[in-house]
Amino acid sequence: MVSLRRLAAALVLISLLICLASETPAAEPLEIVVTGLTDDVLKNVREMLTLPYGLVQNGKVDRLWLERFRNQAEEKVRTALEPFGYYNARVTVTLAEVGPEKYRLLVDVATGVPVVVAEVNLVLQGPGSAEAALKQRLAVFPLAKGSVLLQQRYEQAKEELLTQAHDLGYLEADFSVHEIHIDKPKATARIALVLETGGRFFFDGVKITGAPDYPETFLRRYLAFKPGDFFSYTRLGETQSNFINSERFKEISITPEKPAAGEDRIPVEVDLKPGPTRNLRQGIGYGTDTGARLTARYRDLNIGDRGHEFFTNLFISEHLKGLATGYIIPDSNDLKSSTSLQLNLQEQDVTTYLSRLVSLELNRNRSFGDGRTGTAYIRLQREVYTIGAQDSSEARLVLPGLRFSGGRYDNPTRPSRGFHYGFDIRGTHRYLGSDMGLLQAISGGSYLLPLPLQLSLYLRANTGITVLSDPLSDLPPSLRFFAGGDQSVRGYSYQSLGPKDATGRVVGGKHLLVGSVELTRALFKFWGTSIFYDAGNAFDSFTAISLFQGAGVGVHYYTPVGALNFYVARQVNVEEPNFHVHFTVGFEL
Repeated sequence: MVSLRRLAAALVLISLLICLASETPAAEPLEIVVTGLTDDVLKNVREMLTLPYGLVQNGKVDRLWLERFRNQAEEKVRTALEPFGYYNARVTVTLAEVGPEKYRLLVDVATGVPVVVAEVNLVLQGPGSAEAALKQRLAVFPLAKGSVLLQQRYEQAKEELLTQAHDLGYLEADFSVHEIHIDKPKATARIALVLETGGRFFFDGVKITGAPDYPETFLRRYLAFKPGDFFSYTRLGETQSNFINSERFKEISITPEKPAAGEDRIPVEVDLKPGPTRNLRQGIGYGTDTGARLTARYRDLNIGDRGHEFFTNLFISEHLKGLATGYIIPDSNDLKSSTSLQLNLQEQDVTTYLSRLVSLELNRNRSFGDGRTGTAYIRLQREVYTIGAQDSSEARLVLPGLRFSGGRYDNPTRPSRGFHYGFDIRGTHRYLGSDMGLLQAISGGSYLLPLPLQLSLYLRANTGITVLSDPLSDLPPSLRFFAGGDQSVRGYSYQSLGPKDATGRVVGGKHLLVGSVELTRALFKFWGTSIFYDAGNAFDSFTAISLFQGAGVGVHYYTPVGALNFYVARQVNVEEPNFHVHFTVGFEL
């Protein structure tokens, strides 16, 4: 206990020191001091005043080079101020010798009033001038009359407008006029922008070569476009990603051919180099919920040369052992839709229970686009279990259900924003051949919001509700709810929270409510720290809900395959709170 308390205190201290400490520079022979500026403007000026290589060598300043740098400093500062709208700034540069071979360059800036946009003339010309998406882009042009002239926003808006025109098939679109006229005495500016769209281009036929062992119809599922759609490089990029993510091809070349003179149709050639259809991957790891673990995954990605997939996954850890094997039949038209049959063998041995189950699940997955997926399934399950002081029991279930999930994160390994949600409704009855009757609704969601100062806010919630027509003792552990652990209430062991039996052992509950708030700050390129608060519990009645709480700090190291997360959590609102260490790998949805 003492060691954990010391470890937690040390981790908190290290996190605070990392967040608050600032790097103390060693004494340099040349110091540059800039006054009158703050925030991004100051940062840009400092970058512009970066010392050229060779001005300081071996701790000594080249005086002639320093005088030249001083003479250039005023113009450098004015150039650095212009992107922020300051064209009439007063800049005073003073060079002083503050010691033997030591100098200070003082740059004092009075920005004055920024230049304001007085007139904006945005025009679309050509065959695409009536395109609604382009008109909408002009309608939200960020530099409106009365706004400060910010060159970065102007250039970004131009690039976005041109990119959208190209993505709509207007490949020859370009600006015939792109001018900013600045009246410095009046501190005003006039913007003139004319986009000539040119004609629209369309996808023609697609020729796929290099993968004769896969059916043509199977390969065309990966295309993000069809003949007759307007040409878009974005859709070519999506097609490339689809082939890469399939893990079936080691080389993909997608080449749009140049259209014939006067033609608006662009053929596309896709050349593939298949990778091995059979592969075996092994892995080892550790998590505080599972303990040490070993995994192995075998896949055959082209059964019968039809693109069907067979897989076997083996998972062995201190608390959970499992074998899952299945067969996937891809949909003939939709890339993300499929039908699958999966057999699961699983043994879970935790403090609260011992469970051995066998299940066979048939499901039909359907994609609804934009990251949304629905699944209709039916599971046949037999589970033998011992929980709490209850004698060994057995449950046979025929369990149909519906799942739906959706979400989008901007990066799978280190996201900065996004969301995810999921619902699962399942039930059974004795009329279906089950040993009991029940209805369960399970939901979960997460939301990641970027904040200023390299901060991000991560919210997570999970709920479960069970309507049970039989005694709770007939419900196997796989259908009961528990709380506590890495992805639940940190500060408590895995599945250590929930209703207890007469002997004081946790036996799980009919309902679940868990929520989490975590504030993370990025540090350097690969590190981050966080503080968090979790609350939740499993329970049998909504009239007697008691939520356990945990709070703590975390340290994160980000790798190309996911984050390594180390947390120290302390129990909250208990008489003798304990500390608990949690370690996870990856970003949890």
